[in-house]
Amino acid sequence: MRISFCPQRRDDHVTASVSGDVLTVNGEQFDFSSLPDGASIDAADVPCDLVIGSIARTGGEIGVTLILPHGPMPSHDVAFPEPVVATNGPVDLPGHDGGGYVGA
Repeated sequence: MRISFCPQRRDDHVTASVSGDVLTVNGEQFDFSSLPDGASIDAADVPCDLVIGSIARTGGEIGVTLILPHGPMPSHDVAFPEPVVATNGPVDLPGHDGGGYVGA
């Protein structure tokens, strides 16, 4: 799963993990296994306010964008995060401090 990030100054937290085509955000699972290759769905159809944009499967890989909450003075890596390709397990969030809130 390819995860892009949209950094925002917010006080909430985010944790994420991946298991196949299932993305878990803050303990809530979102199963994208039924999304066919070449198709997409709007984030408004996913009941998670940390998922934004559209979710698409391209070349067999799910692509999703998550809001990346950060504090008032984020590091460069948090303010301008690179996408990650996540395999099964926890997602390595840019600037992750263990609590999901970065740059505090």
